[in-house]
Amino acid sequence: MTQAQRRVGLVLARASRVLGEEPYYHEFLEGLERVLTPAGVSVLVKVVTDHAAESGTYERWAAGEQVDGVVLVDLSPGDDRVDLVHRLGLPAVVLGAPSTASGLPTVWTDDAGFAREAIRFLAERGHEVIGHISGPVSFAHTQLRREGAEAEAVERGVRLLHAEGDYSYESGRAAIAQLLPEGPTAIVCDNDLMALAVLDELRERGAKVPADVSVIAWDDSALCQLAVPPLSAMSHDVGRIGELAARALLDAMAGVEPAIYQAPAAHLVTRESTR
Repeated sequence: MTQAQRRVGLVLARASRVLGEEPYYHEFLEGLERVLTPAGVSVLVKVVTDHAAESGTYERWAAGEQVDGVVLVDLSPGDDRVDLVHRLGLPAVVLGAPSTASGLPTVWTDDAGFAREAIRFLAERGHEVIGHISGPVSFAHTQLRREGAEAEAVERGVRLLHAEGDYSYESGRAAIAQLLPEGPTAIVCDNDLMALAVLDELRERGAKVPADVSVIAWDDSALCQLAVPPLSAMSHDVGRIGELAARALLDAMAGVEPAIYQAPAAHLVTRESTR
């Protein structure tokens, strides 16, 4: 491609992931474009249903020289997409743990540490049984969050319950229904949509938030602020993460040696959903 035609790709490979429903990726893309657009680079986004379709997309993009680089998200340990982009010669940046990147630049957040912070916050307020509704356990960042939450729970003498979702609203409702018979007095959700589902399920069951159950979301978005009651949330500067990914990708496209880019620390924003 010529300089004026440069383009990078982002593939989102979950059937439940629709950009119109997930504020995180709106903010991430805004951050990407703040850096890439002035550099003459556009962003191509494709939503597919599974990782086989994602890999096929990279192969087609590389064969047709349709993109100059890609951002990889939701990696698993030993993920074959890393080897694939190496083989295809596609410059790439991993959004996630450096342990998954195998020689690629990464934009990294301390998922385990932030999970510990959420459990610590709840334990210090007297919660002894806490539910954690995670994303898919195959993802490296989900594993790190679970490990961090479990380690903090052990240190605090708290019982931690686990349920798996896929970041969709529907999976949040199914997960909280699974956890409630075990009597949690607090729930930590791995994104905002699942936390909204928890609020709705609790409301329909006659449980009060936060009097009966406290709720914390991962990803602070306008949805958290507008929820009833407003959701406490682990807040990230998602736009800044997008900017870092864009700079890392420009470096990768220029042949700069891979580096680890540390995202700004997250912090817990407390609102009415926690007591």
